[in-house]
Amino acid sequence: MRLNLPDNARILIVDDDPSSILIIKKAVSDLGEVFSTSEASYALMLIKEIQPHVILLDIDMGEYNGVDICRTLKSDPQTAHYTIVFITASRDPNTEFKSLTEGGADYISKPIDLKTCRMRVYNQLAIVAYQDALESTTESLLREKELFQVTLNSIGDAVIATDKAGYVSYMNPVAERLTGIAASYALGSPIEAVMDLRDATTQSESINPARRALTEKRNVAMALNCQLHSKDGQIYRVEDTASPIRGEDGTVLGSVMVFHDVSESVAMAVQMNFLTNNDQLTGLPNRVLLHDRLQHAIASARISNMHVAVLLIDIDHFKYINDALGHHLGDELIKKVAKRLESVIDPNASLARVGGDEFVLLLEEVRSASYVSVVANNLIASFKEPFLLEQKEYQVSVSIGVSMSLMDAHEEEVLMRHADVAMYRAKNQGRNTVCFFSQELEAELMKRHELELLLRETLDADALTVFFQPQIAIDSGRVCGFEALVRLKEKSGALVAPQEFISLAEELGLIDELGEQVLHKSCAFGRRLLDQGVTLKVSVNVSSQQLKHALFVDQVARCLEKHKLPSRQLELEVTESALVESFEQVQCKLAELAGMGVTIAIDDFGTGYSSLSYLKVFPLDVLKIDKSFIQDMGTGEHHFGIVQTIVLLARSLGLKLVAEGVETDSQVSELKLLKCDVAQGYFYARPMDSQSAFKYALAHSIGKDQA
Repeated sequence: MRLNLPDNARILIVDDDPSSILIIKKAVSDLGEVFSTSEASYALMLIKEIQPHVILLDIDMGEYNGVDICRTLKSDPQTAHYTIVFITASRDPNTEFKSLTEGGADYISKPIDLKTCRMRVYNQLAIVAYQDALESTTESLLREKELFQVTLNSIGDAVIATDKAGYVSYMNPVAERLTGIAASYALGSPIEAVMDLRDATTQSESINPARRALTEKRNVAMALNCQLHSKDGQIYRVEDTASPIRGEDGTVLGSVMVFHDVSESVAMAVQMNFLTNNDQLTGLPNRVLLHDRLQHAIASARISNMHVAVLLIDIDHFKYINDALGHHLGDELIKKVAKRLESVIDPNASLARVGGDEFVLLLEEVRSASYVSVVANNLIASFKEPFLLEQKEYQVSVSIGVSMSLMDAHEEEVLMRHADVAMYRAKNQGRNTVCFFSQELEAELMKRHELELLLRETLDADALTVFFQPQIAIDSGRVCGFEALVRLKEKSGALVAPQEFISLAEELGLIDELGEQVLHKSCAFGRRLLDQGVTLKVSVNVSSQQLKHALFVDQVARCLEKHKLPSRQLELEVTESALVESFEQVQCKLAELAGMGVTIAIDDFGTGYSSLSYLKVFPLDVLKIDKSFIQDMGTGEHHFGIVQTIVLLARSLGLKLVAEGVETDSQVSELKLLKCDVAQGYFYARPMDSQSAFKYALAHSIGKDQA
């Protein structure tokens, strides 16, 4: 049973958001009968029909909002007495102030807190009951006074009532605590003597809302940014509403004020505002605040005809540092980098953290690119001093990309993108450097973007083009195998060479998918030859990233099984650099592949980390001499001697030799002299599509069922 509230209390919710209606209903369902509507145009008719004790109005409901409904109700004598509590998602103090000055008794902020919502509605229902009691006969007032005093003493907000002259006639315990004055001392005192209200910013005296409610004969709200200075020295941030108490004839008999301590809410709002606009790790502005500052800077630059410069700063090799040191020390490094950058920039410049290891320096009112260059190079130079982490020194560098308005772009998004392009170029130029954006960089970026789209579309459609270049047995002149060479085909039909897209595929994490598709097309080609009785090896290039993939060996096995291709007819080519990356992991996987019967070839031998040690520990079958050595072979004894040494090395290790890039008859003659096994190059045949390669194999193969 509910006590101290109006009999058959009726509550009306007017909100165009159905989810908000459900939440509010849940909060106040035990306080009375709850009605609701999401149609603002229907609200007035519903109000006159049900005559609610409290109306919860959403401020913003489109063309006909809560303030409009409130204004209409207050202008009608029959509905002017209704208690209205506004619901708002706005954080604009002017919106809340305007709504309360229109006659609102209180407001509830979105997102809605169930406990707070219930308390606010409960308080207003109690006040309605209190006002009803005051407006009843003297005998009824005396009879109910004690009952309502108990009610007001029990609510969570502070309540102070005054007579028509503004002298305190009642205070509940919460009001006593917040004002620092006992009710016995406060009764009969002017409201201003009990409540010392000041502006939180200027500390100037604020007009007490109870006094305004009496003089203006309407509901009023406490001034924004208001502080209550307690008599015991405490300071509280408070919010409240005050209403005149009227008799049956409309005469003002006094006022009642309900207020509460919002100090924690204000502190939380300040903290939330900081977290919204600042990076939690470094305290620097984040993307949100940078966006505002950059927008303002660009607008000002248009007027002053000066530059805005955006410097995108990225820590070089941070991922490796973070992985090696752990995320805790990685975060410490980020904070130290932020401090280092702040120490060398102009106090008027804006430094923001926009990503894991990315910072943006915003320079306003810049007159020339040379000034920006000096600033950027000073930043680079500041990193010559190592960073100390857990008593160890770590040398760190940064790469900086610069974009300037008037020169590069006038819009924020374009400036940021151009700075990113320039930073990417700085990385490619060796890091620890500064690069300014240029039109050439943008063209390069667009070309890269188009190539990325082509690569993704081709992989999605399983439409890679695989060419096959014959490998020729030098002694017999017959084809003994093919190397699979992948190409991308543009819509125009033009082919894109692998050196243009393989590194991009690795960067985008698409190399595994690409490699698997090439493997399937190569095995399908080998199977087609086998069906004609031609047994030839098909050699497929494998990247270091593919070798690191946990399921790579399984992928190879499944591919061979799908196409029913004997493992001895598949050869996998790996580079020297791939062998030395993740040494033990690669060694294990190559051993598994060799155990399956797959041939392993080392590609481009002599151009990377040439070492006898790995030639001995890896299960290699074939050594391919890089074409650069073959092409230089006829230019002098020194170059011929290099190839001779490679041949002798392969012979001593029992490896089969394949010479790449053979283009002349004299090169073939010298390779015969050196007793090289196989040659591959334009002298014999260029790479060709699968159909042409199939015909070539039938016409030039060593013979059926021969490796």
